[in-house]
Amino acid sequence: MKQEIRTLLEDSLPLVDFDSDFLFAELDSLGIAQILMSLSLKYNIPLGAKDVTPKNFKNLDALVSLVESKKNK
Repeated sequence: MKQEIRTLLEDSLPLVDFDSDFLFAELDSLGIAQILMSLSLKYNIPLGAKDVTPKNFKNLDALVSLVESKKNK
């Protein structure tokens, strides 16, 4: 799943370094919205403003964990 998410997000946000441990700091509001929309559509999960936290956007692994936790609800 991690590679699938990486590919999806790199296609929509090619200038973002998804290997960074400071991913949240690299994103502007448009980038965050793009990530939420892309993941929500791809995995058919509800994502919203309450999911935008430094913990959930720390790095790619954190985004994968977010998606997995939403899929399991």
